[in-house]
Amino acid sequence: MMGLEITGGRVLTPDGGLEVGTLRLADGRITDAQGSTPDRRWRADGLLVLPGMVDLHGDAFERQLMPRPGVHFDHAMALLDTDRQMIANGITTAYHGLTWSWEPGLRGRDAALAFRDGLEATRPVLACDTRLHLRWETHNLDDLDEVAAWIADGHVDLLAFNDHIGHIATKIGRPESLGDYTARTGLTADAFVDLFQRVAARGSDVPAAIARLAALARAKDLPMASHDDETPDMRAGFDDLGCRLCEFPVDEDTARHAIGNGDPVILGAPNILRGGSHCGRLDAADAIAKGLCTVLTSDYYYPALLTAPFRLAVMGAARFADAWRLVSTKPARAVGLDDRGDLAPGRRGDVVLIDDSRPDLPRVVATVVAGRPVFQAEDLSC
Repeated sequence: MMGLEITGGRVLTPDGGLEVGTLRLADGRITDAQGSTPDRRWRADGLLVLPGMVDLHGDAFERQLMPRPGVHFDHAMALLDTDRQMIANGITTAYHGLTWSWEPGLRGRDAALAFRDGLEATRPVLACDTRLHLRWETHNLDDLDEVAAWIADGHVDLLAFNDHIGHIATKIGRPESLGDYTARTGLTADAFVDLFQRVAARGSDVPAAIARLAALARAKDLPMASHDDETPDMRAGFDDLGCRLCEFPVDEDTARHAIGNGDPVILGAPNILRGGSHCGRLDAADAIAKGLCTVLTSDYYYPALLTAPFRLAVMGAARFADAWRLVSTKPARAVGLDDRGDLAPGRRGDVVLIDDSRPDLPRVVATVVAGRPVFQAEDLSC
């Protein structure tokens, strides 16, 4: 029996308590069995022993793929580097947010195909349980059949409906504000505007395309998210399609509608660390204090997911145990992962040991994925 025994740490129990005790893992799972001799013993005196984090939306890997505009690196190298970042920050299950847009370049068709192939080839050597969150831009009608095939063939683990047409439209009249788009697409400002106008002109075909993909996802029992819901009516429309995850709602009314309907509401952890949304939308800490957010994600910065629960506890927006559930138990349940997210016996052995002697700068000391130690900053052997 392959096993690990962690003693002396403050273990977060499934009922929300922190108790100094012993956590045992055997054959990749948490166990309450005693008497067997583990392969390893760790002393975790003074450390927090917590369930590993589940990140439903992270796209910081794009910086490894294209660290500078127009400078691209191999997918395997980029994904392996991303994997190291995630496990060093306590993320044990990750949904890479791959945007498949109507734009060419970093978020276009060729990039999406290369990413999928790279992830599937690299996955066997990744430490984190790494999955694919496909963020489909709903005006990307030319690639609709291929997206449908990805869903049918099981390449997608989470499907999100994105529509950034309105946001981009506000910038079209100001060419100087198109720098991010021209950099990642390789197009001139004029060429980007021309492409945008042709894509936007097909808006009347978008609802049918959304309905088609939603039906395929329902048939596969695939979790779905709607991104940047602007109104309660918009959220209700996606609910009618079986799309239950409300990702980054724009305002309180929309978040409140989702919560009232029993839908998970997802916000970004960087929002908490920065003191608010970088684009002037819903404040995550305030939403959590009001009961309007149930899941936090790394969004565009992996370390934020580790630090956000500690910041919330210091701010008084949530008890620490409740704050940690936002990055572990609740995201797991939101996408139907009932085998992980807490430290109950029988759960998958995803564990993170954290030095919280500085709550403003928590530090991961060790990460365990499916019972296997994959990261250690210190020797804990005893």
